[in-house]
Amino acid sequence: MTYRRWVRIALGYLGLVAIVIGAWAQVAPRSFYDDFPGFGRHWVRGDGPFNEHLVRDVGGLNLALAAVLIAALVTLSRSMIITASIASLVSGVPHLAYHLFNTDSMGTGDAIVSIAGLALFAALPILLIVVIRTPSRIAAQ
Repeated sequence: MTYRRWVRIALGYLGLVAIVIGAWAQVAPRSFYDDFPGFGRHWVRGDGPFNEHLVRDVGGLNLALAAVLIAALVTLSRSMIITASIASLVSGVPHLAYHLFNTDSMGTGDAIVSIAGLALFAALPILLIVVIRTPSRIAAQ
């Protein structure tokens, strides 16, 4: 697999996750609070009372992150990939850290799946930065 393809897949995954979370929280904040991540699971509602303002802010910020990730995916500009990766890290690392120490409202299986997903969202931007540290890797392919 070429570096370009791997970078596009990683950016696409990060962007898609941000779009799904952002759109759901923005369009249906109560449903997001009650039903995220879906499939009969309820990861948000166990962490405090519903706050529509906060849920919509989460939605809007995830949509903003998605816009930066999509711009990086489309342009494959080294500076955009770095910017999108840093934005993902700024969002993802504190989110992961919070959930590492706050799993009381989840069963063991849900906690493992949640933390694994959050760890992937924090690890992919680091890998993207490592992969593109040499500008010719992306530009030459």
